[in-house]
Amino acid sequence: MTSPHVLVSGGARGIGAGVARLLSETGYHVIVLDILPPEAGLNVEYHAVDLMDADATRETLAKITEKQDVTHLVNNVGIVRPARAEDTSLDDFADVINLNVGSALLCMQALLPAMRRASAGRIVSVTSRVVLGKELRTAYSASKGALAAMTRTWALEFARDGITVNAVAPGPIGTEAFMMNNPPEAEQTKKIVAGVPVGRLGTPEDVAHAVAFFLDERSSFVTGQTLFVCGGLTVGLST
Repeated sequence: MTSPHVLVSGGARGIGAGVARLLSETGYHVIVLDILPPEAGLNVEYHAVDLMDADATRETLAKITEKQDVTHLVNNVGIVRPARAEDTSLDDFADVINLNVGSALLCMQALLPAMRRASAGRIVSVTSRVVLGKELRTAYSASKGALAAMTRTWALEFARDGITVNAVAPGPIGTEAFMMNNPPEAEQTKKIVAGVPVGRLGTPEDVAHAVAFFLDERSSFVTGQTLFVCGGLTVGLST
């Protein structure tokens, strides 16, 4: 049996790398699109591309789909641009929407024909607990909220094609980027960890296992859903 081909946007670092690693280890042929080269040891097919550049993204996707049918997609790439609501610029807002949402749309459109030919497909978008509200996240929460809404819309549109569309919404995950902004010894970081009911930060692997569930062929009766991978942080909370 041929290994499924899965495309992971932003799969070179952090959560994306965790997803790419787990999928590779479980038999997927993993294709990573990223502006950065993958972490050492990642067994992936890598394509260097700036996913904020729509033309370059379309060109890269065309090259990939010309050579192989890719029926699994993980929309993971994202930037934050934190700022108070009154300080959020239209340029920053546009950049965040362009990358976090626009690239997901382009990737879906490029892979959809192969999914339909196979009468099977999986789309998983990595959103965030910020869709429930978080300070200093106007642009980021808007982008992740858009992804969550598109997940439900696509799930309805593609259901008859055998394609499922779901989302994974991580809480605080101990990636390199998180640690750069939240040093372990900082009081704010300790406060964040203390606020997680399970008593620890999440790991990229925690998110990867949730993504893998939605990608599995045995999950064909689950679509249009968002799974919060947050250590219980969102239970009964909106902030």
